[in-house]
Amino acid sequence: MLPSHLPHLSLPADSSLSLMAAFSEQSNISRSVKSFNLGLFSYCPVSRVLPLTVNASISRRRQLLYSPTLNPQAQCLTGNPIDDCWRCDPNWAANRQRLADCAIGFGQAALGGKGGRFYVVTDSSDRDTVNPIPGTLRHAVIQDEPLWIIFQSSMLIKLKHELIFNSYKTIDGRGANVHITGNGCITLQYISNVIIHNVHVYNCLPSGNTNIRSTPTHVGHRGQSDGDGISIFSSRNIWIDHCALSHCTDGLVDAIMGSTAITISNSYFTHHDEVMLLGHNDNHLPDSGMQVTIAFNHFGEGLVQRMPRCRRGYIHVVNNDFTEWKMYAIGGSASPTINSQGNRYSAPIDPNAKEVTKRVDTNEGEWSDWNWRTDGDIMVNGAFFVPSGQGLSMQYAKASSIDPKSAAIIDQLTMNAGVLGGPRDNSVSISYGGGATTGATSNGGGGSTGGGDGDGDFLGMIFGSGAAPTQSSPTTIIFLSLLIILILYITTNHDGLLSLPSLLL
Repeated sequence: MLPSHLPHLSLPADSSLSLMAAFSEQSNISRSVKSFNLGLFSYCPVSRVLPLTVNASISRRRQLLYSPTLNPQAQCLTGNPIDDCWRCDPNWAANRQRLADCAIGFGQAALGGKGGRFYVVTDSSDRDTVNPIPGTLRHAVIQDEPLWIIFQSSMLIKLKHELIFNSYKTIDGRGANVHITGNGCITLQYISNVIIHNVHVYNCLPSGNTNIRSTPTHVGHRGQSDGDGISIFSSRNIWIDHCALSHCTDGLVDAIMGSTAITISNSYFTHHDEVMLLGHNDNHLPDSGMQVTIAFNHFGEGLVQRMPRCRRGYIHVVNNDFTEWKMYAIGGSASPTINSQGNRYSAPIDPNAKEVTKRVDTNEGEWSDWNWRTDGDIMVNGAFFVPSGQGLSMQYAKASSIDPKSAAIIDQLTMNAGVLGGPRDNSVSISYGGGATTGATSNGGGGSTGGGDGDGDFLGMIFGSGAAPTQSSPTTIIFLSLLIILILYITTNHDGLLSLPSLLL
């Protein structure tokens, strides 16, 4: 039996299914629950048990999460090579780590935690940055070994300070609704092989001047952070996919100081000024070798500029949907090579903001030989792209990472951009709180985030508290409900004067 006091469980990738089946058979499940097939977003292709009384809002979200199983063709063969790689398999959750084989572009070699153990985050708190509590996300990301990090339930993780990663980590938010916010947010510094998939990142604030642990054996003093959503600093082989990013103090995603081999895909960007910075400054020569793929993203409501803003390097902007900017979409300085292919650019109403491109603080005599091209892009509402350079094939080869699809099917390619299984952006209010995980889940497992909506709680049945669930029988629930209705009826309509026997006659 799994010790009931453990807040999390790490499993070898090749043994997770057999262990799950064993624990499921040993669980003491009350007779008042019924089987419920989780479908596409279950952790493994076995039945899960749920109470008969299921909150309507939870049911609706689960319908959104699991509906692709009922009609797999609706989510498959869209032309989006990442999604087509894994979403067509109704049993994808039995082989979560196959996601690492679905990357495209310059970041396609990012292994993340492939081949490593599963780490289940059971605690949404972030109280101690020097000695993280086992079961928290902070404790998971600093480990030295490769880890595939998943979540026991939906949770809001409010960070105390920067969340500093170690190499070979995957954050896999599929099957739960995971929000990361607070101070510092995500920092990838001097590391490699990280995958961040299917999480919300927003409202990130500057923080620092404190000690933070970055590995099991190293604690360092951190100065003031910028308040980026995801900061990539001297790192490589990074893949960010199906995330929703908004409302941060500095950039939503910044990649600087020689970072390279990066793909940012299928994500939903909204409500922000300076969206994405690629390159530290005009004079930082190591950024000359930077290669970044930006593919199948939706740049949406409330964006102003930098989608991206590039310094040096080779940037492939391919099959994205740009539906709003207030200043410009793509900017740059210090002669970056920008290869724009198969995108849709929809200009704002402002007649002074129709241009997609902006050469920052540079005169035309200097930028006229920069290699910026538009190839197969669709321009909407007066949008226009100003190309430059001689179109040198060698330069564009270094800025080409995948074959573009036709911009005519951009709606199809980006229809699932953002977090899967619910609202794909961060414009909705968050109904569940952060802090320490407390209480029992609806299926008898411990460690559910307080106030959580329950999505993904099936993990709690296996990895949570070993205590037997306590469930009232359906007959008892019905009787108590009728009794309450009768009491309310007597009180409101008969001033409490009718006796119960006379009412039943």
